[in-house]
Amino acid sequence: MSKPLLSVRGARFQHFLAIDWSGAAGEHQPGIALGVCSANGAPRLLQPAGQRHWSRQAVLDYLVTDLPANTLVGLDLGLSLPYRDAGAFFPGWELSPPDARSLWRLVDQTCAADPHFAASSFVDHPFASAYFRRHGGREGALFHLSGASHRRGRFRVTEAAQERAGCKPYSNFNLVGAAQVGKSSLTGMRLLHRLADRLFVWPIDGMEPPEHGSVVVEIYTAIAAVAASRSAGRSKIRDAAALNTALSVLGSPPCKLAGPIDDHSADALLTAAWLRLHASDAALWHPGELSEDIARTEGWTFGAA
Repeated sequence: MSKPLLSVRGARFQHFLAIDWSGAAGEHQPGIALGVCSANGAPRLLQPAGQRHWSRQAVLDYLVTDLPANTLVGLDLGLSLPYRDAGAFFPGWELSPPDARSLWRLVDQTCAADPHFAASSFVDHPFASAYFRRHGGREGALFHLSGASHRRGRFRVTEAAQERAGCKPYSNFNLVGAAQVGKSSLTGMRLLHRLADRLFVWPIDGMEPPEHGSVVVEIYTAIAAVAASRSAGRSKIRDAAALNTALSVLGSPPCKLAGPIDDHSADALLTAAWLRLHASDAALWHPGELSEDIARTEGWTFGAA
Protein backbone atom coordinates (compact mmCIF):
# COMPACT_ATOMS: atom_id res chain seq x y z
CA MET A 1 0.00 0.00 0.00
CA SER A 2 1.51 3.33 -1.02
CA LYS A 3 1.72 6.20 1.40
CA PRO A 4 -0.57 9.16 0.71
CA LEU A 5 0.65 12.62 -0.06
CA LEU A 6 1.59 14.67 2.99
CA SER A 7 -0.89 17.34 1.90
CA VAL A 8 -3.67 14.93 2.76
CA ARG A 9 -2.38 14.95 6.34
CA GLY A 10 -0.96 18.33 7.21
CA ALA A 11 -1.91 21.18 4.92
CA ARG A 12 -5.58 20.26 4.77
CA PHE A 13 -6.06 20.46 8.56
CA GLN A 14 -6.85 24.03 9.50
CA HIS A 15 -7.40 23.60 13.24
CA PHE A 16 -5.82 21.36 15.87
CA LEU A 17 -7.80 20.47 18.97
CA ALA A 18 -6.42 18.52 21.94
CA ILE A 19 -8.90 17.32 24.57
CA ASP A 20 -7.56 16.38 27.98
CA TRP A 21 -10.27 13.99 29.16
CA SER A 22 -11.45 12.80 32.57
CA GLY A 23 -13.16 9.68 33.83
CA ALA A 24 -13.99 11.13 37.26
CA ALA A 25 -17.49 10.99 38.69
CA GLY A 26 -19.80 13.98 38.35
CA GLU A 27 -21.10 16.26 35.64
CA HIS A 28 -18.74 19.21 35.33
CA GLN A 29 -15.11 18.15 35.29
CA PRO A 30 -12.12 20.37 36.17
CA GLY A 31 -10.01 17.62 34.58
CA ILE A 32 -11.42 18.25 31.10
CA ALA A 33 -9.62 20.89 29.06
CA LEU A 34 -9.81 21.80 25.37
CA GLY A 35 -6.81 23.45 23.74
CA VAL A 36 -6.99 24.59 20.12
CA CYS A 37 -4.74 26.32 17.64
CA SER A 38 -5.00 27.37 14.03
CA ALA A 39 -2.39 26.71 11.38
CA ASN A 40 -0.23 29.58 12.66
CA GLY A 41 -1.54 31.15 15.86
CA ALA A 42 -0.86 30.58 19.54
CA PRO A 43 -2.82 27.79 21.23
CA ARG A 44 -5.74 28.90 23.38
CA LEU A 45 -8.25 27.32 25.72
CA LEU A 46 -11.89 26.83 24.80
CA GLN A 47 -14.39 27.56 27.53
CA PRO A 48 -17.79 25.90 27.93
CA ALA A 49 -20.80 28.15 27.51
CA GLY A 50 -22.21 29.29 30.84
CA GLN A 51 -20.11 26.94 32.97
CA ARG A 52 -16.76 27.06 34.70
CA HIS A 53 -15.87 23.49 33.72
CA TRP A 54 -16.69 21.25 30.78
CA SER A 55 -19.07 18.34 31.06
CA ARG A 56 -18.64 15.27 28.88
CA GLN A 57 -21.99 16.01 27.26
CA ALA A 58 -20.86 19.57 26.47
CA VAL A 59 -17.75 18.21 24.77
CA LEU A 60 -19.91 15.88 22.68
CA ASP A 61 -22.19 18.78 21.78
CA TYR A 62 -19.19 20.86 20.72
CA LEU A 63 -17.81 18.09 18.53
CA VAL A 64 -21.19 17.54 16.89
CA THR A 65 -22.31 21.14 16.37
CA ASP A 66 -19.44 23.61 16.76
CA LEU A 67 -16.25 21.89 15.61
CA PRO A 68 -14.65 23.84 12.75
CA ALA A 69 -14.28 22.01 9.46
CA ASN A 70 -11.06 20.12 8.81
CA THR A 71 -9.97 19.89 12.44
CA LEU A 72 -7.53 17.28 13.70
CA VAL A 73 -8.95 16.27 17.09
CA GLY A 74 -6.78 14.53 19.67
CA LEU A 75 -8.51 12.68 22.53
CA ASP A 76 -6.34 11.90 25.55
CA LEU A 77 -7.78 8.47 26.29
CA GLY A 78 -7.55 4.91 25.08
CA LEU A 79 -9.76 4.36 22.05
CA SER A 80 -10.00 0.67 22.86
CA LEU A 81 -8.83 -2.17 25.09
CA PRO A 82 -6.14 -4.83 24.56
CA TYR A 83 -7.21 -7.47 22.06
CA ARG A 84 -4.24 -8.93 20.23
CA ASP A 85 -2.51 -10.37 23.33
CA ALA A 86 -5.38 -12.79 24.03
CA GLY A 87 -7.31 -12.79 20.74
CA ALA A 88 -10.25 -11.00 22.40
CA PHE A 89 -11.05 -8.08 24.64
CA PHE A 90 -12.63 -10.40 27.18
CA PRO A 91 -11.51 -13.96 26.39
CA GLY A 92 -13.99 -16.50 27.74
CA TRP A 93 -16.92 -14.07 27.85
CA GLU A 94 -19.57 -14.76 25.22
CA LEU A 95 -20.39 -11.06 24.90
CA SER A 96 -16.81 -10.10 24.05
CA PRO A 97 -17.11 -7.76 21.01
CA PRO A 98 -15.29 -8.36 17.71
CA ASP A 99 -14.00 -4.81 17.18
CA ALA A 100 -13.63 -1.40 18.80
CA ARG A 101 -16.90 0.12 17.60
CA SER A 102 -18.78 -2.90 18.95
CA LEU A 103 -16.92 -2.42 22.24
CA TRP A 104 -18.04 1.22 22.40
CA ARG A 105 -21.63 0.11 21.86
CA LEU A 106 -21.41 -2.56 24.56
CA VAL A 107 -19.97 -0.11 27.10
CA ASP A 108 -22.56 2.56 26.31
CA GLN A 109 -25.50 0.17 26.40
CA THR A 110 -24.34 -1.46 29.64
CA CYS A 111 -23.98 1.97 31.24
CA ALA A 112 -27.19 3.48 29.87
CA ALA A 113 -28.43 4.28 33.38
CA ASP A 114 -25.11 5.83 34.50
CA PRO A 115 -25.29 9.65 34.37
CA HIS A 116 -22.73 11.93 32.73
CA PHE A 117 -21.20 9.16 30.58
CA ALA A 118 -19.97 7.32 33.66
CA ALA A 119 -18.96 3.68 33.25
CA SER A 120 -19.54 2.25 36.72
CA SER A 121 -22.06 -0.31 35.52
CA PHE A 122 -19.54 -1.78 33.12
CA VAL A 123 -16.60 -2.13 35.50
CA ASP A 124 -18.93 -3.59 38.17
CA HIS A 125 -20.60 -5.97 35.73
CA PRO A 126 -20.50 -9.57 37.05
CA PHE A 127 -18.50 -10.76 34.04
CA ALA A 128 -16.62 -7.65 32.89
CA SER A 129 -15.29 -6.88 36.38
CA ALA A 130 -13.08 -9.97 36.30
CA TYR A 131 -10.83 -8.26 33.74
CA PHE A 132 -10.30 -4.98 35.63
CA ARG A 133 -8.22 -3.79 38.57
CA ARG A 134 -10.57 -1.73 40.72
CA HIS A 135 -10.24 0.26 43.94
CA GLY A 136 -10.19 -1.44 47.30
CA GLY A 137 -7.73 -4.12 46.24
CA ARG A 138 -10.28 -5.66 43.87
CA GLU A 139 -8.10 -7.09 41.14
CA GLY A 140 -10.05 -9.32 38.81
CA ALA A 141 -8.85 -12.85 38.28
CA LEU A 142 -8.39 -12.11 34.57
CA PHE A 143 -6.60 -8.76 34.94
CA HIS A 144 -3.27 -10.40 34.06
CA LEU A 145 -3.63 -12.52 30.95
CA SER A 146 -0.56 -11.80 28.87
CA GLY A 147 2.14 -12.92 31.28
CA ALA A 148 3.93 -9.55 31.17
CA SER A 149 6.76 -9.01 33.64
CA HIS A 150 5.34 -5.68 34.86
CA ARG A 151 2.28 -5.19 37.07
CA ARG A 152 0.60 -2.58 34.88
CA GLY A 153 -1.81 -5.00 33.20
CA ARG A 154 -2.51 -6.01 29.62
CA PHE A 155 -1.12 -3.76 26.91
CA ARG A 156 -2.32 -2.96 23.43
CA VAL A 157 0.37 -3.03 20.77
CA THR A 158 0.41 0.77 20.78
CA GLU A 159 1.12 0.89 24.53
CA ALA A 160 4.25 -1.16 23.99
CA ALA A 161 5.22 1.45 21.39
CA GLN A 162 4.50 4.22 23.91
CA GLU A 163 6.88 2.57 26.35
CA ARG A 164 9.64 2.44 23.74
CA ALA A 165 9.11 6.18 23.22
CA GLY A 166 10.08 6.80 26.85
CA CYS A 167 6.60 6.87 28.41
CA LYS A 168 5.25 4.63 31.16
CA PRO A 169 1.77 3.55 30.06
CA TYR A 170 -0.70 1.57 32.14
CA SER A 171 -3.28 -0.87 30.88
CA ASN A 172 -6.71 0.50 30.06
CA PHE A 173 -8.00 -2.32 32.29
CA ASN A 174 -6.36 -0.59 35.26
CA LEU A 175 -8.70 1.76 37.14
CA VAL A 176 -6.45 2.50 40.13
CA GLY A 177 -3.78 5.12 40.76
CA ALA A 178 -2.86 8.56 39.48
CA ALA A 179 -1.49 7.18 36.21
CA GLN A 180 -4.54 5.09 35.34
CA VAL A 181 -6.39 5.92 32.14
CA GLY A 182 -9.02 3.16 32.30
CA LYS A 183 -11.87 5.33 33.57
CA SER A 184 -11.13 8.02 31.01
CA SER A 185 -11.03 5.42 28.26
CA LEU A 186 -14.36 3.82 29.19
CA THR A 187 -16.20 7.13 29.57
CA GLY A 188 -14.58 8.23 26.30
CA MET A 189 -15.91 5.12 24.58
CA ARG A 190 -19.42 6.24 25.50
CA LEU A 191 -18.73 9.60 23.84
CA LEU A 192 -17.27 7.91 20.78
CA HIS A 193 -20.32 5.68 20.44
CA ARG A 194 -22.60 8.73 20.66
CA LEU A 195 -20.56 10.44 17.93
CA ALA A 196 -21.61 7.55 15.67
CA ASP A 197 -20.22 8.21 12.20
CA ARG A 198 -20.18 12.00 12.43
CA LEU A 199 -16.38 12.07 12.67
CA PHE A 200 -13.78 9.72 11.22
CA VAL A 201 -11.84 7.99 14.01
CA TRP A 202 -8.33 6.95 12.96
CA PRO A 203 -7.33 4.16 12.56
CA ILE A 204 -10.45 2.34 13.75
CA ASP A 205 -12.52 3.61 10.81
CA GLY A 206 -9.67 2.97 8.40
CA MET A 207 -5.91 3.25 8.18
CA GLU A 208 -6.26 6.00 5.57
CA PRO A 209 -8.19 9.07 6.76
CA PRO A 210 -10.44 10.78 4.21
CA GLU A 211 -9.06 13.69 2.24
CA HIS A 212 -11.68 16.09 3.61
CA GLY A 213 -13.36 16.62 6.96
CA SER A 214 -12.28 16.39 10.57
CA VAL A 215 -10.45 13.40 12.00
CA VAL A 216 -10.23 12.08 15.58
CA VAL A 217 -7.03 10.47 16.84
CA GLU A 218 -5.95 9.11 20.20
CA ILE A 219 -3.23 11.16 21.89
CA TYR A 220 -0.98 10.61 24.88
CA THR A 221 0.00 14.01 26.25
CA ALA A 222 3.29 12.70 27.65
CA ILE A 223 4.46 12.12 24.06
CA ALA A 224 3.97 15.83 23.34
CA ALA A 225 5.79 16.74 26.55
CA VAL A 226 8.76 14.52 25.68
CA ALA A 227 8.88 16.12 22.22
CA ALA A 228 9.03 19.49 23.99
CA SER A 229 12.21 18.40 25.83
CA ARG A 230 10.51 17.37 29.06
CA SER A 231 10.98 13.89 30.48
CA ALA A 232 7.99 11.59 30.94
CA GLY A 233 8.54 11.83 34.70
CA ARG A 234 8.19 15.61 34.64
CA SER A 235 5.70 15.95 31.82
CA LYS A 236 3.16 17.90 33.87
CA ILE A 237 3.37 21.68 33.56
CA ARG A 238 1.74 24.01 36.10
CA ASP A 239 3.21 27.38 35.19
CA ALA A 240 2.58 29.49 32.11
CA ALA A 241 6.23 30.43 31.72
CA ALA A 242 7.26 26.76 31.68
CA LEU A 243 4.46 26.06 29.20
CA ASN A 244 5.67 28.79 26.87
CA THR A 245 9.20 27.42 27.06
CA ALA A 246 7.87 24.03 25.99
CA LEU A 247 5.76 25.60 23.23
CA SER A 248 8.82 27.37 21.86
CA VAL A 249 10.57 24.00 21.47
CA LEU A 250 7.66 22.97 19.26
CA GLY A 251 7.96 26.14 17.20
CA SER A 252 4.72 27.59 18.57
CA PRO A 253 3.95 31.17 19.56
CA PRO A 254 3.48 31.57 23.32
CA CYS A 255 0.06 31.24 24.87
CA LYS A 256 -1.52 34.35 26.34
CA LEU A 257 -1.51 33.19 29.94
CA ALA A 258 0.57 34.10 32.98
CA GLY A 259 1.26 32.61 36.38
CA PRO A 260 0.00 29.27 37.63
CA ILE A 261 -1.90 27.01 35.25
CA ASP A 262 -3.52 23.65 35.92
CA ASP A 263 -1.81 20.70 34.31
CA HIS A 264 -4.93 19.68 32.36
CA SER A 265 -5.00 23.01 30.55
CA ALA A 266 -1.26 22.89 29.98
CA ASP A 267 -1.52 19.37 28.53
CA ALA A 268 -4.26 20.45 26.13
CA LEU A 269 -2.43 23.57 24.95
CA LEU A 270 0.92 21.87 24.48
CA THR A 271 -0.58 18.87 22.70
CA ALA A 272 -2.61 21.06 20.34
CA ALA A 273 0.65 22.68 19.25
CA TRP A 274 2.29 19.26 18.95
CA LEU A 275 -0.56 18.01 16.75
CA ARG A 276 -0.09 20.98 14.45
CA LEU A 277 3.64 20.32 14.20
CA HIS A 278 3.27 16.61 13.43
CA ALA A 279 0.02 16.39 11.45
CA SER A 280 2.03 16.13 8.23
CA ASP A 281 4.43 13.44 9.51
CA ALA A 282 3.65 10.45 7.30
CA ALA A 283 5.53 8.08 9.61
CA LEU A 284 3.09 8.79 12.44
CA TRP A 285 0.15 7.89 10.19
CA HIS A 286 1.89 4.66 9.18
CA PRO A 287 3.49 3.07 12.26
CA GLY A 288 5.25 -0.11 11.27
CA GLU A 289 3.31 -2.41 13.61
CA LEU A 290 -0.14 -1.13 12.70
CA SER A 291 -2.17 -3.67 10.73
CA GLU A 292 -5.79 -3.62 9.64
CA ASP A 293 -6.72 -6.09 12.39
CA ILE A 294 -5.01 -3.99 15.08
CA ALA A 295 -6.57 -0.83 13.65
CA ARG A 296 -10.17 -2.05 13.89
CA THR A 297 -9.78 -3.75 17.30
CA GLU A 298 -7.19 -1.89 19.38
CA GLY A 299 -6.69 1.36 17.51
CA TRP A 300 -3.45 3.29 17.86
CA THR A 301 -1.96 6.31 19.61
CA PHE A 302 -0.97 9.06 17.18
CA GLY A 303 2.73 9.66 17.77
CA ALA A 304 3.59 6.17 19.04
CA ALA A 305 5.74 4.85 16.22
